[in-house]
Amino acid sequence: MSMFKKEKVALDMQSISTLISEGCILDGNLKAPAFARIDGQVTGDVMIDEGLIVGEKGSIRGNVVTKELVVYGNITGDVQATSLEIRTTGKITGDIRTQTLGVEQGAVYDGNLSMTQNSKLAQTTQTNRKPEPKLIEV
Repeated sequence: MSMFKKEKVALDMQSISTLISEGCILDGNLKAPAFARIDGQVTGDVMIDEGLIVGEKGSIRGNVVTKELVVYGNITGDVQATSLEIRTTGKITGDIRTQTLGVEQGAVYDGNLSMTQNSKLAQTTQTNRKPEPKLIEV
């Protein structure tokens, strides 16, 4: 039976179909159907269907929506991913919504963290709405 079972391959080992290399600058939204790697600079929202790697020299100024995300570089914006890993050199400034989270020692994130289950994350991905801010009275 295991010969029909699909083995999960680490995101770092996936075949990359979209590459924004070091030195490249993209002003605008990026949407890709498979796996992508960003080693350059992107200013705009990034929506990758399968998975995204942000390399050490990579930076994104915008919101990110994907299934799997590994961050070695910088993201300034909200992140929505089923699986998120922030590596030692990675930094996220913005709210994070994910099911699974791995943070290596030295990694940085500054924002709210929301851990959700499968159905809740899928619903928010489809509606892509931002929650109303909560006021706290003292």
